[in-house]
Amino acid sequence: MKRRRFGFGFLLLVLSVLLVSQEGLAGVMIDQVMKDREGMSSRVTLYFSGERLRTDDVDNGLSTIMDFKGDRMVMVDHRTKNYIDVKFSQWEKEVAEQFRKDLHAVQPRARKIVVRRAGETATINGFRTEKVEVFADGERIEENWMTRDVDMSEIEKVMERVSRGFSADFRNQMAEGREIYEKLKPYGFPILVKDYVVTAGLEGLNVLEVKKLEKKELSEELFLPPKGYERVKVP
Repeated sequence: MKRRRFGFGFLLLVLSVLLVSQEGLAGVMIDQVMKDREGMSSRVTLYFSGERLRTDDVDNGLSTIMDFKGDRMVMVDHRTKNYIDVKFSQWEKEVAEQFRKDLHAVQPRARKIVVRRAGETATINGFRTEKVEVFADGERIEENWMTRDVDMSEIEKVMERVSRGFSADFRNQMAEGREIYEKLKPYGFPILVKDYVVTAGLEGLNVLEVKKLEKKELSEELFLPPKGYERVKVP
């Protein structure tokens, strides 16, 4: 049975938000590709501006908009031209409750997290990177190719902003992911992440690769429901 852990998903979210790394930055766009353990890949584009985040699932025509300050979350289906508009705090509460149920079912325990440099370097998509591995109780769980080519000067400020966006209960569920982030932070920003999981005794692999990262002007409309789309009421 696959052991449920929250390091990878939380790390992706936090590290993505870190790209809003300068006050006065109009916006940042990231193009990335994710590959699951079955080898299926998906393209995702992320946009950041202030305390707002938008993710576009390019292949499936889906978008999610999060406004931490405005306590708003919009989920858009471009294929049907429908969207759902809910309070972010309510969504967070429901996810945290599901995490509690899952954690109770598997009865997880705290693991010792160790981060080590592997002594390997490579240029990936134009970024100079070095390989850093993450171990939990001696088992390798992640391989990260980190770069210092991304400006990291405002990371602490951004992390505080992200932390305020989630409740204490939600953050507690993500303790291992946050520990991984803190221990990886001195090595820079991950351009390529390989996440190793165990399923039915076999080794699986999830991959996240940043293809492009650029600062650009972003329109206000990018963080609002598209015009002409119909809002669907949530029961």
